[in-house]
Amino acid sequence: MARLQLLSLLVLALVISQSSSQGVAPAPSTAPAQPPLSAAAQAYLDAHNKARAEVGVQPLKWSAALANATSLLVRYQRDKQSCNFANLSSGKYGGNQLWSSGSVVSPQAAVESWVAEKKYYNYADNSCPADHKCGVYTQVVWKKSLELGCAQASCAKDSSTITICFYNPPGNIVGEKPY
Repeated sequence: MARLQLLSLLVLALVISQSSSQGVAPAPSTAPAQPPLSAAAQAYLDAHNKARAEVGVQPLKWSAALANATSLLVRYQRDKQSCNFANLSSGKYGGNQLWSSGSVVSPQAAVESWVAEKKYYNYADNSCPADHKCGVYTQVVWKKSLELGCAQASCAKDSSTITICFYNPPGNIVGEKPY
């Protein structure tokens, strides 16, 4: 039995050796599968892509690099800035953030709060009433944004939560419609 197994291995090695020497390409290697997204990452992505689908915009893809950047920023805001809003105006990514007090906000609820601004957005003239803001909604559905990464941190001191999402490329380009 052991001889038969050894003989089978030798024949297999010989076949592989001959096919390589005869110019037959080895079987293509498959790229390693992406690890599955965390439940929170999937929830952020699903909520964004639901809003985007409603206006006919292609879905975003999750970016580990953007998620890492938002994770670093929310931890900095928690640890050094008392969970205050971050200054997102000088970054290379588009950004949305949400501050909440008293309870942790789910990823879906955070995105839904941004999407709730849709009711104030006027697509025809790409505007929002003076007493409302629509920029977080338009960033969610910005057609040229392709990647998303989000993170959240809780501040025990005041029972608040800060949620930040980054978008690449950034949206809200003055004079352009989101979709």
